[in-house]
Amino acid sequence: MQQQVNILTDTLGRKHNYLRISLTEKCNLRCTYCMPSEGVQLSPRQHLMNADEIYNIAKVFVANGVDKIRLTGGEPLVRKDFSEILKRLSTLNTTLSITTNGILVDRFIDDFKTYGLNNINVSLDTLNEEKFNHITRRDQFTKAYNNIHLLIENGFKVKLNIVLIKGFNDNEITDFIKLTKDLLISIRFIEFMPFDGNNWNKSKLVTQHEILEQTTHYFGANQLIKLQNEQNFTSRDYKIIGYKGEFGIISSVSNPFCDGCNRIRLTANGKIKNCLFSNNETDILTALRNQESIENYIAKAIYKKLPVRGGMDSFESFNDPKKHSKNRSMITIGG
Repeated sequence: MQQQVNILTDTLGRKHNYLRISLTEKCNLRCTYCMPSEGVQLSPRQHLMNADEIYNIAKVFVANGVDKIRLTGGEPLVRKDFSEILKRLSTLNTTLSITTNGILVDRFIDDFKTYGLNNINVSLDTLNEEKFNHITRRDQFTKAYNNIHLLIENGFKVKLNIVLIKGFNDNEITDFIKLTKDLLISIRFIEFMPFDGNNWNKSKLVTQHEILEQTTHYFGANQLIKLQNEQNFTSRDYKIIGYKGEFGIISSVSNPFCDGCNRIRLTANGKIKNCLFSNNETDILTALRNQESIENYIAKAIYKKLPVRGGMDSFESFNDPKKHSKNRSMITIGG
């Protein structure tokens, strides 16, 4: 392996300062694009990271340059020791954030405030209760929706993540954007991505072009403001003139942003995924338990990162199920 300046810098010079830690493979919803209808084979409990291991691994990443940690799942808030994990991670010199379905956040408002977790992404794919029940296979819309407003009222920086699926919720794009008129909130439309068991195909994809076309048709092109992209952006952001909030598009399929990727994922069973789309994983939990240095394993994982989407370097490659059917289901990766 070639000498690297830093273990979190890959061969293309991309510096990975953003760690996404999945705390659990379990979830209190069963979203169709995330989990196969038959469910998933969960890792045995002894194969999952405990609170000490999560903290010790995170500490190594922070020592090597990570300054942002996002807690994911499954649903991270179903983990019984979530508050203890958050407390310990808050002692590290890093910004903390979370992705959640929102159903349990009312129980953790005080913990979020105490431990400085201010950035909260909530997954909500529809504003229609019947559709919500269909896609999540659970009757929890009112709880989730009320908790989103509770977060906003308490001053948290809230983003709504909407996975768009053609023929299901693509007719709600403007309804979501209209929420930003009076709410200080960021709406993020996410292109439907292929994972094991979610029956992805091109016909279900709502592209960035289609989203913008629908938006400008409804609001008028002269009412749409293109915002400056953040460094290492995933979302291309926009705003309607006079609206409090904004919206963005995460176009992983039709218009990827791999050249500026700074993210690395750690699964609940202690495996590094250097790309959301990659089938390759590096086990660092076993190394930690064997009292080995995990830095070499991290370096190797980063070094092997491919330029674009785990090797799916063209739009057409998504049509080949062999390219993504061996990847985990989203619920066992961490969002």
